[in-house]
Amino acid sequence: MERIWSPWRMEYIRAARDEEEGCIFCDLPTRGDDTAARILARRPHAFAMLNTYPYNPGHLMVAPFRHTGELEELSDDELLDIDRLLQASVRALREEMEPQGFNVGMNLGRVAGAGIPDHLHWHVVPRWGGDTNFMPVVGETRVLPELLEETYARLAPRFAR
Repeated sequence: MERIWSPWRMEYIRAARDEEEGCIFCDLPTRGDDTAARILARRPHAFAMLNTYPYNPGHLMVAPFRHTGELEELSDDELLDIDRLLQASVRALREEMEPQGFNVGMNLGRVAGAGIPDHLHWHVVPRWGGDTNFMPVVGETRVLPELLEETYARLAPRFAR
């Protein structure tokens, strides 16, 4: 059997354990360093950030600042800011990375696949023809061709417009 090493996964495993003690969607926006937190844009009621464990390069998340896991609890102002950030995310990714399509959505509840079910968040995943290969299926490993810091540096100016 051939071994494929992915030591970066240990950070994910440790973070999953640590998330039980806090909420990244509450904690990261309050740190005061949007670059370190990979926050790309803020509106009064919501923000957009890079996913630390992306499915594809450019995988973003949009979340309200308010801690809630219930979609029905969002106010009109929160929904408007979220929608505007989703639109800005697709635009920024389209302009900078030229994907051929997108997956945009959310998982409501742990049984639906939400890794952080207590704080609503939407995923924006750029897609390209052939962006999947045998690695995720056979090796349970994703191969990302760009560092998160590089992706952030490319996308952040697109949100500043």
